[in-house]
Amino acid sequence: QRRSGVEPRYVLRSGIGAALPKHDALHDAEYLAVAELDGAPPEYRISRAASITIDAIMEDFGEQIVRDEVVEWHDASRSVRARRRTMLGALTIEEVTLRDADVELVRATLLQGVAREGVRALPWSAGGRRIRERLAFIHTHDASWPDVADDALTATLTDWLGPHVDGMRRFADLERVEWSDALLGLLAWDRRNAFDRLAPTHLEVPSGSRVQIDYGEPTTPVLAVKLQEVFGWTATPMLLEGRVPLTLHLLSPAQRPVQVTRDLAGFWRTSYFDVRKELRGRYPRHPWPEDPLTAVPTKRVKPRGT
Repeated sequence: QRRSGVEPRYVLRSGIGAALPKHDALHDAEYLAVAELDGAPPEYRISRAASITIDAIMEDFGEQIVRDEVVEWHDASRSVRARRRTMLGALTIEEVTLRDADVELVRATLLQGVAREGVRALPWSAGGRRIRERLAFIHTHDASWPDVADDALTATLTDWLGPHVDGMRRFADLERVEWSDALLGLLAWDRRNAFDRLAPTHLEVPSGSRVQIDYGEPTTPVLAVKLQEVFGWTATPMLLEGRVPLTLHLLSPAQRPVQVTRDLAGFWRTSYFDVRKELRGRYPRHPWPEDPLTAVPTKRVKPRGT
């Protein structure tokens, strides 16, 4: 069977390559019946052959022709390709796209493609990333919870991602996955109920604001909050039912950290007074009380002229 391209290069039914001289009269023939070869692999030289039609092949070799279905991952298009093939040895006599390929096989092949592309390449939603970070935080401190590191998620793709990819064939189709639901599927029902308690998304601070917790670093989650909003907070807030302290980024009015601490009580006793001295003149419309533990927490500023 002639290969694609301008050169008269062929593949034998055994899968070995062969070629005609460039100006041979048969150089355009789609199929050849080869009588004699010269040379050696990987590509023989065809020295004697005759053109043969597909109809003659089907008639003469019909009992040797095999029809099969192939479902495989195609790297270039990042998609599952399903085909029905008519084969004579290594020769593909006919190939058509298969629209009704086995659903389980398509799913398994897509997941194989995901594994090849890598979990990091997945089109994670913002919500999915946050769920994953919160799960990673809990697992870091309690190994009985699911591991959501790249290697662990790759090894369990069938369990957590498989149920969410029905009808999908392309890597781009994964944009439609509800990533939060997929990851939460790793949890038994009792742990789903405990999840928000152990690793809440937000924390209410003394001013009444609900501030989002950053779990980007699973060992030390961060709460970044304006200093004036935590007046009266005497102790560092804890996660995992009191086992892990939050790292507080106490922010200036310009939203820059003036202190990073896991010891809030110690900050009020010591460093606060240095911060107050440095910033009260720069931000006079913001309160800088002498006693931050009895001051009213606020996210507001004083009206101009007061």
